[in-house]
Amino acid sequence: MIKYAVRYLKNTIVPLKCPDDLDLESEKLVLVRTEKGEEALKAFRLCSKVAECFEKSDKTPPAFEFIRVMTQEDMMILEELKKEEVTSFFKCKELVKKHNLNMNLVQCRITFDRRKISFYYTAPERVDFRELLKDLTQVFKRMRIDLRHIGVRDESSIMDGTGVCGKPFCCSSYLRKFESINVKLAKDQGMPIAPSKISGTCGRLLCCLTYEYSNYIEAAKGMPPVGSTVMTPAGLGKVCFIQFLNNSVAVKFEDGKIKEFGKSEIEMVDADVNVDIEISTLNDAYSTDEKVDAKQLKQLEDDRNSSTGNV
Repeated sequence: MIKYAVRYLKNTIVPLKCPDDLDLESEKLVLVRTEKGEEALKAFRLCSKVAECFEKSDKTPPAFEFIRVMTQEDMMILEELKKEEVTSFFKCKELVKKHNLNMNLVQCRITFDRRKISFYYTAPERVDFRELLKDLTQVFKRMRIDLRHIGVRDESSIMDGTGVCGKPFCCSSYLRKFESINVKLAKDQGMPIAPSKISGTCGRLLCCLTYEYSNYIEAAKGMPPVGSTVMTPAGLGKVCFIQFLNNSVAVKFEDGKIKEFGKSEIEMVDADVNVDIEISTLNDAYSTDEKVDAKQLKQLEDDRNSSTGNV
């Protein structure tokens, strides 16, 4: 039975292969062997139910090998490594500038055994970094150099942060796979089509736009489309806004007044009324002064290389 696990990149929980008689305190720093090399990670005890699921699941990541609990000397080495990562990051950044490469350096990581140094970067297109690599091998001798291209969504996931909701980024806490997202999801949910309202730190559409979308689709069944003529208890009017989740419809009448009715109170009719519909300002929470053009929206939807799975 798996007893311990560690939190790895993107908050992934990875089982720890360790001696049966090992007794660890929760959140204790331990040295483990990963596919990248030796790394210092926090270990914690798994509850029996989670451990059982891990044993049965075919999606459980391969266990990392436990080396030892971090000693005081190891902690000092780790502190020095963190400083070295910062200086190495800026050294690499200078070389990127020297070679005039169109790439944005995101992060530098050095394994505890100093055998491998990894540089993560984003780039809008393929980068020829052969000359950069030659310079890096002269600066970082006796270390294997890994230049790793990642997407802008990957960048947010490894850098961590807090979203507009006030909670940690989904991508760095529990989200394992990035779904394809488009502006239609926001429109169908009645959200303001403004970059600051529907995009995340990565500059792409919010991942959470997909979370409740199926509920909106289900709620929209049988609802009259915006702009259609309906008969209400107050007479004929045009649908100007739909509140999917509470099954209500806002109707505008020829006198300019807007009233809200339940789905069961209205009926679609084949008629025309002299009503102009402006689909924007029924709810102040949805109003925005931002000017949005098609190019901006296309950039928000651009999923090319937004996630490479190369972290």
